[in-house]
Amino acid sequence: MKKRSVRSILLGVMVLTVSIALCACGGDKNAETETDNTSQEQDADAVAEETEGQAEAAGEPTQGGSVVVGKTQDLVSLDPHAVTDAGTRDVVFNLYEGLVKATPDGELKPAVASDYTISEDAKVYTFTLRDGITFHDGSAVTVDDIKYSLERFAEEQSDSSAFSIVEDVVIADDKTVEVHLSEGNSEFLPELTCGIIPASNEDVTGNPIGTGPFKFVSYAPGENLVMERYDGYWGEKAYLDQVTFKFVADVETAFMELQAGTLDILNYLTADQVSTLGDDFTIVNGSMNLVHAMYLNNDYEPLSNVKVRQALCYAVDRQSINDFLFGGASRLIGTHMIPSLTKYYNEETENLYEYNPEKAKELLAEAGYPDGFELSIMVPSAYSQHVSTAEIIAENLKAVGIDAKLELVEWSTWLSECYQGRKYQATVVGVDGKLSPSDWFAKYVSTDAKNFMNYKSEEFDKLFNEAYATVDADKKAELYKEAEMVLAQDAVNVFIEDPADFVAVNSKLAGYQFYPIAAQDMSTVYYAEQQ
Repeated sequence: MKKRSVRSILLGVMVLTVSIALCACGGDKNAETETDNTSQEQDADAVAEETEGQAEAAGEPTQGGSVVVGKTQDLVSLDPHAVTDAGTRDVVFNLYEGLVKATPDGELKPAVASDYTISEDAKVYTFTLRDGITFHDGSAVTVDDIKYSLERFAEEQSDSSAFSIVEDVVIADDKTVEVHLSEGNSEFLPELTCGIIPASNEDVTGNPIGTGPFKFVSYAPGENLVMERYDGYWGEKAYLDQVTFKFVADVETAFMELQAGTLDILNYLTADQVSTLGDDFTIVNGSMNLVHAMYLNNDYEPLSNVKVRQALCYAVDRQSINDFLFGGASRLIGTHMIPSLTKYYNEETENLYEYNPEKAKELLAEAGYPDGFELSIMVPSAYSQHVSTAEIIAENLKAVGIDAKLELVEWSTWLSECYQGRKYQATVVGVDGKLSPSDWFAKYVSTDAKNFMNYKSEEFDKLFNEAYATVDADKKAELYKEAEMVLAQDAVNVFIEDPADFVAVNSKLAGYQFYPIAAQDMSTVYYAEQQ
């Protein structure tokens, strides 16, 4: 079957391509496409040129000033140990730090700790408290605060989390803390990015106190969070005096506010939006480091049939989604891993499913559904990327006989009904993760509390457990890649892409950086003095 043009398939959803935000089956493009790929590539090239232009236009950093950052999702919690979503982690990254913290290139550097050592069996992690480090209230950070924070965070986590193997947190002296694990885990260091907070703070949510480059000023639910530079910060001080994260639930309104100049920064733009912005903004182009997919409830019939799930992968035109929303700038993926974690990423999964509606129909017939079936796709309504993607998917599925209907819900409903309650059939979202590879895969283990896909595979469980247990770095990477292929072959979800992230930044600003985790670091942003 020949593909219809992108424009004819997507005509009904063009009005939905506005500013987007995320919580959070790749394949080659069909050779018969009628899409005008030259223009799409030019769109992506134009965005790249604007990104490079920001660096060229930036002058010397100046101290001071304030900015307003648009967010289309309110915060879940200001308690760093209760944060579960990427949108909140973007913000609190500025307020809290762990013993170590992530860098833009995906490494981990000492933060509250000045240095650390890991035992050969990866069972004991030893940290030295940084000299002179203080909390935002001016009090000195102590080893008691570290012990309290780690034990509190462990209590907040589920039994299936990495912290379930923490046997003890030992204070060796007034400068040294040891984290003892019940079993070796060479991936545990990224878990220690969890926020260190004062043991004396009895109102963590209402009075957030951390050690980050910014300190909390105020929070009005549904309106904004205000923070200001912490001049007592141990590291390089932030340039800006004040940052306001403004919550605008309606994505169209957020983009209108950006155009009107009431927002200085807004991320998750589409390629079409980028083309409408003038010289008042520069575009910074990076990756969202998310697994964007149509996640499937593997317990729901007929999705419990692997042939049906594979049919969905063949039926969905992922390249058209990429072209329409991101000008072709996203990276198509075929499993639950992001390309930026190169050591663990299995590129072979990208080509497992090509867009092939006829193959999809064949598999549906073999599975006993020659006439298709009805499918409900739950989508968080505040995130237009998800809505637009789901609209495209519904058109694709209609072509193979599947009657897909969208169920638009609020984010809180999605969390309770889909993620926690698993009361859904399919859903379109983006899922992020930490720097430890196990964090990306653990949610597919049969018994994991976060396995909202209800996926069960003895083969995957075995590979994951072996990879998680080994301290041999090369063996670990090999096993995780095998596990990724199992997820792809089982078509546990319709994996789409690691989306491109186009961020509009006030042209007077510079220094915006991307991280391979959820982090909107405002400490590096500054007003540039033009030369």
